[in-house]
Amino acid sequence: MKKIVLHTTLFICLFYGNALAQQEKGIIGFKNWLNPWAEFKPNKIKYNKATQILSGSITQDMTLYKHEVYLLSGDVFVTDSTTLTIEPGTLIIGDFESKGALIITNGSKIIAEGEHTDPIVFTSSRSVKKPGDWGGITILGNAPTSINDNRNSINYNPITPGLQDMSYNGEDSESNSGILKYVRIEYAGKRTKYFEYSSGLTLVAVGLKTSIENVMVSYCKGNSFNIIGGHLNLNKLVSYKSHNNDYEFNLGAQVDIYNSMAIKTPYNSGPNTSRGLNILAFNDKNDVDLSKKQTAVSAQNLTLINLSNDLANTIKIGLVTEGIFIGENATFNIHKSVISGFNPAVLIDENIKLNQNNLQQIKFSSTYFNNCNGNIFIRHQSNNEDLENWYGHRSFTNVYSKGPDSETFIDANNSRRPDFRLKIKNITATSSTD
Repeated sequence: MKKIVLHTTLFICLFYGNALAQQEKGIIGFKNWLNPWAEFKPNKIKYNKATQILSGSITQDMTLYKHEVYLLSGDVFVTDSTTLTIEPGTLIIGDFESKGALIITNGSKIIAEGEHTDPIVFTSSRSVKKPGDWGGITILGNAPTSINDNRNSINYNPITPGLQDMSYNGEDSESNSGILKYVRIEYAGKRTKYFEYSSGLTLVAVGLKTSIENVMVSYCKGNSFNIIGGHLNLNKLVSYKSHNNDYEFNLGAQVDIYNSMAIKTPYNSGPNTSRGLNILAFNDKNDVDLSKKQTAVSAQNLTLINLSNDLANTIKIGLVTEGIFIGENATFNIHKSVISGFNPAVLIDENIKLNQNNLQQIKFSSTYFNNCNGNIFIRHQSNNEDLENWYGHRSFTNVYSKGPDSETFIDANNSRRPDFRLKIKNITATSSTD
């Protein structure tokens, strides 16, 4: 009996050790962590009609219950240091007619903690849902941004300027705006007068004690995730078929993002450039204080994939753009990730000079570049040989491939329950922490 136990233990150690050693890029997990809470066919679900209406301001602690269905009528503000708690399995519907939205103001909290088998769902009120039906969720916090305090005329509020309780930006990097866990946000991204399309989830100056994990944004007309300033750890996020950028970081955002993904398709992207990651320090350099911390994003185990039945043709007719864009003054580090099906994989702002200091601020290591029309380029520059040679050096351990999705991912073409973990020699992506 002792021999059997010993041999079994040894086999388990060897198996998992071998798996970890051979495969660690892209999203990871012993199981497909998208199941069962994620949903890739949200328009096929028949949701119940609203039984309660939320409107105006919520000024006292409130709980939303699973046995009710809530309608967000217009912009709904959680104010006055109030906590909004949402039970697992609760359905909240954004009203199409009034373009409903939920805004958690500075000092207030949202506790939306769904469960693996019972997620919280925010979706559109329409029977035939479309991107941009409602406004999404915005959380305002008290963490720092890089916005120039002297530029009082600059207004970065993601909602119409001038509304009450829209302050943000402070000195508390550790501030706590609550929890979003096992949450789906579907068909958001309403058109706004000042900011074009709203995002599915906007996090403005949100602090480190806020917990954001297992959140899926699907079919958003704007950015899926828009992070403005703040200091955050993000884990197991999913952006699915966004019309704009999947993840945008700007104005001093200090972010670690781990084990997350973006699934794009050329047929859902809008007329503007639609990127997996858009990493900016500013839109206008005059708007920021360069003495403050500038945008810095550290990414590990990301999967960015552009799904297309005819990738070469969609690239040729201009439907596919770069997977990642890195702007001037921003710091970016990506490790053990997968970038598949873009044109090219990465663009770096032409104002970034290729010197030792800047190359130390932009790192690609142990990353799998697959089926991209070019890998890492400087924007508007035809000759990128030096850059390709730099990141292609064996010390970075990057890998370049031209494999089809069917051979690259476990089950990318499954329309209901896809599995985007990397597949190499039948060894799937694993992690000892999952």
